[in-house]
Amino acid sequence: MQNEQLNRVEPRPFSVKDADGYILQERRKRPTPGLSRYTFFGRRKGFYKESDRYAGGYVDHYSSKLFIVLVAILGLNVLDVILTMVILEHRGFELNPVVRSAIEVYGDKFWVWKYGIVSACLLLLCLHIKFRGVKQIIMLICFIYFTVVFYQISLMTEIFR
Repeated sequence: MQNEQLNRVEPRPFSVKDADGYILQERRKRPTPGLSRYTFFGRRKGFYKESDRYAGGYVDHYSSKLFIVLVAILGLNVLDVILTMVILEHRGFELNPVVRSAIEVYGDKFWVWKYGIVSACLLLLCLHIKFRGVKQIIMLICFIYFTVVFYQISLMTEIFR
C-alpha cells in the first residue's frame, strides 16, 4: 500500500494518467550523458507493471544467459560453415537451397554472407527478447543448429572411415 502511495504523485494541472492510474511525467528534462552512473548500472532490465511485461518492450540491459546462448548460436553457425565446406570438398551436397544458391554465387566466400545474415537476425531477436515468443524462437534456433552440427559430425565420421 505504501509503495502505491509513493509511486502515485499528486496530479498537477494538465497531468496525464495511464490505464493503471500512474501519472505520466516527463522524466527527460535533460538528456543523460554518455558516461554516467547509468552507463553500467541502473538502467531498465525488465518491466515493473504486469501490463508492460505482457505486452513486451525494449530493455537496456540483457542477461548473461542470453549472451551465452547467442554466442553459442554464432559458434555453431561458424562450425556449421566449416563442416559444410569440408563435406562439400568430399563430394557432399548442401540440402538448404538458400545456402546452396549462396555457395553457387559466392563460392568459398559464402560464409561471409551466412555469418552476416545470422548475426543480423540474432541482433534483431536480442533487441526483441522481452516480446512474447522470442525466447522460444532463440532456443529453437539453438536446438536446430545443434541438430545440424551433430548430423554433420556424423556424416564426417562416415567420410573419414
